[in-house]
Amino acid sequence: MKKLLFINFIKDVLKLFLIIGISLGTIIWIMQAVNFLKFVTEDGHNLQVYFSYTLLNFPKIIHRIIPFIFFIALFQQISNYENRNELLIFWTHGINKIQFVNVVILFSLIIVFFQILLGSYISPLGQKEARKFLKESNIDYFPSLIKEGKFIDTVSNLTIFIDTQDENGIYKNIFIKEQFKNKTIEDNTEFKSQIIYANSGILINQQNRRYFKLFEGKFINNNNGKVSNFSFDQIDFDLSKYASKTTTHPKVQETKSLLLLRCLKTFFKDNKTFNEGYFICDKRSISAIKQEFFKRFYQPIYIPLVALICCLLIFKSKESHNFRIFKIVLLLINFFILIISETFLRYSGYSEVGLLIFIFFPLFFFLLFYLSLIIKLKYKS
Repeated sequence: MKKLLFINFIKDVLKLFLIIGISLGTIIWIMQAVNFLKFVTEDGHNLQVYFSYTLLNFPKIIHRIIPFIFFIALFQQISNYENRNELLIFWTHGINKIQFVNVVILFSLIIVFFQILLGSYISPLGQKEARKFLKESNIDYFPSLIKEGKFIDTVSNLTIFIDTQDENGIYKNIFIKEQFKNKTIEDNTEFKSQIIYANSGILINQQNRRYFKLFEGKFINNNNGKVSNFSFDQIDFDLSKYASKTTTHPKVQETKSLLLLRCLKTFFKDNKTFNEGYFICDKRSISAIKQEFFKRFYQPIYIPLVALICCLLIFKSKESHNFRIFKIVLLLINFFILIISETFLRYSGYSEVGLLIFIFFPLFFFLLFYLSLIIKLKYKS
């Protein structure tokens, strides 16, 4: 019977946990998806890339809100059990309050494991795949970005200006500026640019190729200050080689956990740095890497402390005159704990004091509250 009571309680918490998680996660995802619309409206990616990118970022959202939704679900279910006098069933079947607390803490450790799995593997993998979609995408919505009388700099090192467009889709008075850099043999950088002016032109899409067909214009080349020019009757200006300005290289939060661990070991134990692709492990990046590592593997440790604070509800009856105030205080304490975890996580990368507080705060207060409960129960008995 005892086992069945705990199974039903955990099922109720999990059910509410999933409802809140999916609901809140979806709301945040929709808000984020609205922000990501710039990939279509400003950066020229197509809708398939947009939806794939936003969906693959959903695990990151869930990972960030797990402590909050677990706290709300657990707190609400304990309150419901108390209001419906269902907690009395636990006590009348020989379950003491410290046993109840122990089961909840064990359950919270399962949530800790799930958050670590989500944060260390699933979320980075999803974000990496999302970034891959951007990297492999061309400028599918380029025609919709071209507006009359407006400079378009959606893609890197390229600026386009269109004066007008007639009813046949022919652009008039086209201005194109292309910039690029080359390394010389002496390892100096050559700055080159070319300006193209055309009286008219049309934008042509042929399978994976996109280009401007320009008519009656002039090329102006600038090679480190040496200017040359020539006129043309018709040329094709290839646009397929250009990528949007969207960041396509992986960020720290998209990096594999093993690579983060290797960086920390190499930097602090071996006093070395290294580069692997876009990932740079050096003095400038180590703060962000430390913060990301602790976010994935240590921040979930705050969840058992949150669970323990929620369990304090069972030590006060709803008949008490200050029960409502007691609930509010516990809510505020848990909010404060979650704020502490986020605040000192940010300092953990570059402040030794912030790192020490971030590490020892949940351990110290968990032991303090837990031992206090044991002493209190023994004193009562």
